[in-house]
Amino acid sequence: MLQGFARLSAVYGGTYMLSKPECKVEFDMEGKACGVTSEGETAKCKKVVCDPSYLTNKVRKIGKVARAIAIMSHPIPNTNESHSVQIILPQKQLGRNSDMYVFCCSYTHNVAPKGKFIAFVSAEAESDNIQSELKPGIDLLGPVDELFFDMYDRYEPVNEPYLDNCFISTSYDATTHFETTVTDVLNMYTMITGKYLRLKIYDV
Repeated sequence: MLQGFARLSAVYGGTYMLSKPECKVEFDMEGKACGVTSEGETAKCKKVVCDPSYLTNKVRKIGKVARAIAIMSHPIPNTNESHSVQIILPQKQLGRNSDMYVFCCSYTHNVAPKGKFIAFVSAEAESDNIQSELKPGIDLLGPVDELFFDMYDRYEPVNEPYLDNCFISTSYDATTHFETTVTDVLNMYTMITGKYLRLKIYDV
């Protein structure tokens, strides 16, 4: 995505800075975003689009996500040897307050070495014990080569974009089908441009 943006930016005369550390959003006297500074260089702009980590004073915490990442040498059992799998475990079945999500992809998607599979198990964190909380999803995976755990906070913007020109996305939630992320992006597009993005499917 970054490389795609960089290429389009170059074609249309834009300025881009990749892998810049400690980016700081600059504001004018009216409190509107007017640029981004890193390593002494400032890129001027009319609007800033970013995730919550760049403007922590303009977001609020709304929860946590617990996630497990598994590296395997086989597909998830009982999925017809599928190399791409999406499983949703209903909250009532698990005795939870939210659903649990399991996703798996493989080397056929060019995301892992040949013969390897990568699976994700995620849920809204309802405790501090990640291993125990994600166990129902992990148990579906079968034997794993490596298993990693992570927990991170979720944030949503509380600013008024039309007043400060800062358009902040909401943190990724536990879902693995990207529906909520796509909805967030579409809403941001409308706020930034004042237009609705119309996606059409054309017959070839």
